[in-house]
Amino acid sequence: MLKGHFRLSSGRHSDYFVQKFRVFEHPRLTQSLGEEIARRWEGKFDVVASPAVGAIVLGFATALAAGVRMVFAERDEGELAFRRGFVLGPHERTLIVEDVITTGGSAAEVVQLVKSSGATPIGIGALLDRVDPVRSKDLGAPLEALVALDVASWEQADCPLCAKGEPIDDPGSRRL
Repeated sequence: MLKGHFRLSSGRHSDYFVQKFRVFEHPRLTQSLGEEIARRWEGKFDVVASPAVGAIVLGFATALAAGVRMVFAERDEGELAFRRGFVLGPHERTLIVEDVITTGGSAAEVVQLVKSSGATPIGIGALLDRVDPVRSKDLGAPLEALVALDVASWEQADCPLCAKGEPIDDPGSRRL
């Protein structure tokens, strides 16, 4: 957990950033987190779908624990899409696995992608839910996170850290 002034993957600003890759660099720990997500959704899914890049490792660990296959969605001209020959079968029960949820934009986008493929999104399993009132919309599937963290985030125009002239760090992977 880092404290400072950060641009999140959603584009919002926050004074806290969770560097999940410090967790994911430890395979056994990541494996146990995937096992816990799989346990919470046990028997309810046939495949895992995750958004790239950040959630691929956790999605893989979850699929491994459940003994199911795993696909991921990548940005293509700004939109998430299944590439690399990934397809979901009609009515295939799909668990969306995400790393950190703030606005839920990427998770909701994967839910819609799963639906448009004819598969059934049964839920969203996440490492961390950054509980934030900005996420007032329905994500399209039930969310269950291993950890909930109540921390604020702001649009750039409303950011008190920007108003103070604090330098910003952009450690996320979405804009790579």
